[in-house]
Amino acid sequence: MSVKDAFAPLVDLIYPPRCPLCGEAIAAQRGLCLECWSTLEMPDADPDGEVTAATLYNDAARQLVLNFKHGRKIALAGMMARQISARLPALEGDWLAVPVPLHRTRLWQRGYNQSALIAREICKLRDVTLAVDALLRPKRTPSLGGLGRTERAKVLHDAIACNPARMPLLLGANVLLVDDVLTSGATSNACIHALRLAGVRRVHVACFSRVGEGRRDDG
Repeated sequence: MSVKDAFAPLVDLIYPPRCPLCGEAIAAQRGLCLECWSTLEMPDADPDGEVTAATLYNDAARQLVLNFKHGRKIALAGMMARQISARLPALEGDWLAVPVPLHRTRLWQRGYNQSALIAREICKLRDVTLAVDALLRPKRTPSLGGLGRTERAKVLHDAIACNPARMPLLLGANVLLVDDVLTSGATSNACIHALRLAGVRRVHVACFSRVGEGRRDDG
C-alpha cells in the first residue's frame, strides 16, 4: 500500500469527497457522481485510428476542462487519464508520452501545464515513458478560443518545435501526444509536424475531450 493510499481515509474525513461538477457527496475522490457520469458522452472510435478521445466536448466535459485548466482543480488529471487510458488501444513496443506544450509565459501564469499532468498520470497506468519537455512552444500565441480552423493554423505556424536536447530520444520513437481538448486539430497538427521533423516514427493523439462539428471551445 502506498503512503497516498494509507492516508486516503484521513483525507476523506477532513475533506469529504465531492463531485467536481455538481458538488454532491461521492464515495471517493476519484471521479464524478453517478448522475454527472451519465451526462458525459463517449465518442465513436476514430476511423483512422490516430486519435483517442475519452469524451465528446459537451457541457459537462467543458465544465470539467475549465475547472481543471483554469479552476486549478489539478486532481482531475487522474480521472481524465483513467478515462483516456480505458479507451487507448494496445500500445505495442516502446512509447513516449509527450504533452502539448505551453509557452513559458502562460505556464508561469497558470502554474502548470494541464496536458503534462494528464500525461504523467497516463504513464502510471500504461507502460509509457514521460517526455515532458520533448516539445517546446517558443512563440507566444493568443488564445485560440473562437478562432476557426484556418485562423488557428495561421496563429500556430512555427509556434511549436521539438526540444533540441530531446532529438536523440525522439528519433524513431512512438509518441503518444497528450492534450486536454482536441478542437480543430490545428494544435495537434503543429505538434505532429514538429515531431515528424525530429524523426518520430508514429504519433497517436490522446485527449480527454474532442470537440465535434458545430461546437466551439474556450481556448
